[in-house]
Amino acid sequence: MYYNATKKNIELSGGRTIEIETGKLAKQADGAVVVRQGNTMLLATVVAAKDAKEDVDFMPLSVEYKEKYAANGRFPGGFLKREARPSDYEILVSRLIDRALRPLFPSDYHAEVFVTVTLLSADPDIQPDALAGLAASSALAVSTIPFGGPISEVRVARIDGQFVINPTFSQMEKQHCDLDIMVAATVDNIMMVEGEMKEVSEAVMLDAIKFAHEEIKKQCRAQLELMQEVGKTEKRTYCHEQNDLALRDAVAAATYDKVYEVAKSQLPKHERSDKFDEVLERYLADFAAQYGEEELAAKESMIRRYFHDYALKPAMRNMILNDGVRLDGRKTTEIRPIWCEVGYLPAPHGSAIFTRGETQSLTTVTLGTKLDEKMIDDVLREGTERFVLHYNFPPFSTGEARPARGLSRREIGHGNLAFRALKPMIPDEGECPYAIRVVSDILESNGSSSMATVCAGTLALMDAGVKIKKPVSGIAMGLIAEGDRVAVLSDILGDEDHLGDMDFKVTGTADGITATQMDIKVDGLSYDVLAAALEQARQGRMHILGKITETIAAPREDYKPHVPRMVQITIPKEFIGAVIGPGGKVIQEMQKETGTTITITEEGEIGKVDVFGANKDGVDAAIAKIKGMTAVPEVGTVYHGKVKSVVAFGAFVEILPGKDGLLHISEIDHRRFETMEETGIKEGDMMDVKLIAVDPKNGKLKLSRKALIEKA
Repeated sequence: MYYNATKKNIELSGGRTIEIETGKLAKQADGAVVVRQGNTMLLATVVAAKDAKEDVDFMPLSVEYKEKYAANGRFPGGFLKREARPSDYEILVSRLIDRALRPLFPSDYHAEVFVTVTLLSADPDIQPDALAGLAASSALAVSTIPFGGPISEVRVARIDGQFVINPTFSQMEKQHCDLDIMVAATVDNIMMVEGEMKEVSEAVMLDAIKFAHEEIKKQCRAQLELMQEVGKTEKRTYCHEQNDLALRDAVAAATYDKVYEVAKSQLPKHERSDKFDEVLERYLADFAAQYGEEELAAKESMIRRYFHDYALKPAMRNMILNDGVRLDGRKTTEIRPIWCEVGYLPAPHGSAIFTRGETQSLTTVTLGTKLDEKMIDDVLREGTERFVLHYNFPPFSTGEARPARGLSRREIGHGNLAFRALKPMIPDEGECPYAIRVVSDILESNGSSSMATVCAGTLALMDAGVKIKKPVSGIAMGLIAEGDRVAVLSDILGDEDHLGDMDFKVTGTADGITATQMDIKVDGLSYDVLAAALEQARQGRMHILGKITETIAAPREDYKPHVPRMVQITIPKEFIGAVIGPGGKVIQEMQKETGTTITITEEGEIGKVDVFGANKDGVDAAIAKIKGMTAVPEVGTVYHGKVKSVVAFGAFVEILPGKDGLLHISEIDHRRFETMEETGIKEGDMMDVKLIAVDPKNGKLKLSRKALIEKA
């Protein structure tokens, strides 16, 4: 044996065990572990640069979560048959890990750190994202990289009224689950919460977080024991920042009061930013005049850092804590002015504008067929998604002069939060058979753009006539904490997010929470403060919900005239093949004739048929054809049929689409005919016939016209 592995076990409820192993795989990484539960195995590695790059004053952390299709015995899709760019799901898991780890690196540690978590083996019933944070933190624990953890992440769900840690896929699918959140924490503090709920109360959500934290403490202690056993308690030393304490004090003394005055001026976002820049540029000019350009070049990055950390940040925070006044003049509980409009765009199926302060979303709704549903082809998840939401954040929304290059991870994350917020309120397929796509384009941004998306999405769905169960609103909460002084902020600005200690987003209806996302950047946040923030958020949500319902109180009674109509019917399972036809010939011809799109899905013993078309007559014609093809002929029923062919012994009459019966020459009239020419019947004639018998052996239909003619 050429390795010396160290293992640590963590016991979960129900006899489940999580095993952490190090020293066997990927030994050239700074830290590497394999985390295993059942047949699910995750390899987590972490590597850090020896030193920071020049002039880097932030934490350059990169987190990648990857899933191998081989882990579940599958081939990747696509032409190349290999893993390509990360899926939305992989990006969302990467963000969950990143948001829990990033705040815990030392503030002056600026070396590049790369964390990679790879799913190597997959148990189809175990959710690997609940183990990814534990794996990443364990890799850091067995390295010498300085880190303020360990942390762990767990999923907590409420299933049939009971909280469960890391439930399986089948538990959540087969039983009633009304809460599904991921919680990350250290032994002492909650770091991150994200998830979705079905209108649960603030108290239930808080209890779920507490329940998760108790499990996380066990997992953190196991990592500390592992760290001791492998001898990695001493972390590497570093020096990534040059400091000049006298210069720091000088910058603060010269600029703090000026910054405080600008902060109190209640200027709009860009004007305020320009004024802050003026204060800094004036100091830089004075410094150059006093010490020379060469000394300024050597100290400029340091001055800018000190200005941000010791003038700008404390001035904004102290103004709120001391005076109870925020950058835009609001009180801590006050919501920015809101205006809404629906139906602004004439051509889309639904549209809305939601503007709150300097944040604006223009959102559209598009209704489509089953063919428009999103295909899901992840390693452990396959199928379709009927409802999708996309969030776009172009550079012009913040006044930035740069090109838009592809989709950012932030856009995927914010879109997923808004998707989770609205998803529980989307009507069932029986009530709304359409595929639904919501697109939010952020046109202005100064904080809370994902929450503006939730509000605009609600408005646009109601404008489109989608019968959502209840309107949903969302709010972003913030926190400023200095010792015993704490201020919870409603509807935060971008600067309050950046310079504050918490970004806490909550969405819900009048009856409860539907989604949340929380990132905490401060140690020792008590549950009492968290409870107060949740209650303040509830009051803010109710205020915003009132503004939404003032604009449009309920979904429109009907879809707009230009929305293609969809009718859904069910047919017996055995008729699906007949409607489709050999090679799809029948259904394709029907779509061409009626100008519709027809989709069929098999569900148990029935087939669900969706007929989608812009022309009502075409939809009605297609429905009539399908009903005719799937109708079961009944003996004694009179049908108005079409003569399909004439033969020597009678005529074949189509009484239902695709169903012909024989009208024998003896059943045409009471008088006797020797030949069919005597009857005058020809191909294409329409006539009433009665079904008099069905051959029990072969199902052939026997028709009579004579039975409908009174005998002379």
